[in-house]
Amino acid sequence: MPKKRVLVISDLHCGHQVGLTPPGYRMPDEIANQEKFEMVRREVWKYFAAAVKKHRPYDILIINGDCLEGKGIRSGGTELITADRKTQCDIAKKIIEHLDVPVIRMTYGTASHTGTEEDWEDIIAQAVGAKIGSHEWFQVNGRIIDCKHKISSTQVPYGGLTPLAREIIWNRVWAARNQVPRADILIRSHAHTYEHCDHEECLGFITPALQGFGSKFGARECSKTVDIGIIVMEIDEKGRVKWDKEIIKGSTQIAKAERL
Repeated sequence: MPKKRVLVISDLHCGHQVGLTPPGYRMPDEIANQEKFEMVRREVWKYFAAAVKKHRPYDILIINGDCLEGKGIRSGGTELITADRKTQCDIAKKIIEHLDVPVIRMTYGTASHTGTEEDWEDIIAQAVGAKIGSHEWFQVNGRIIDCKHKISSTQVPYGGLTPLAREIIWNRVWAARNQVPRADILIRSHAHTYEHCDHEECLGFITPALQGFGSKFGARECSKTVDIGIIVMEIDEKGRVKWDKEIIKGSTQIAKAERL
């Protein structure tokens, strides 16, 4: 078996004013003049496209949830570039097609974004020929990858690895009951903060997001740092794993003090 390269992305939040947005998507007139958010969208896309290009080609794409923003419940829809979830799905579809990866696997994101009564990510999966599920396990050159979108977060800067280590231990408990595969690599998302650990003979990742800074919830209620980027893994024919991350740090995302 030849080595295989896996691209892992998550939390695109397509449709949000700072969600991942490919060039060529025309903004509504009432949104187009919001220069600050337009700059963020352009910069995040620029760095995302460059990071993806750097590690090409890919054999497998894993999209670990929250492809779309949804109705924008927390902000009454005021942060959306489009409230039409079909259009949000179309934006995500264009992004996935840009990646041009032959094998695509997806997991469902957070219901408040992707549908509390229906699963809008099903539309995206069907459009790009992907399989999608809630909690999935994949075997790549003998290595088992455990993927699920949601993981709890932390309120302290030294506690980021605790939720990740806990997920690995729970995998071990379930595997001991012979009810799930024992994971060699465990991937979670949702927290918008990159974390990595090597615990209980398992590589654990919380993926960076692909939504820029600029949500009301994040600005007004959150303190923890946010990471934007991708994870790339290469698994060779003997099951040896190499991995890398690309974290985007754009100039438009840097806060500045107002001179009074």
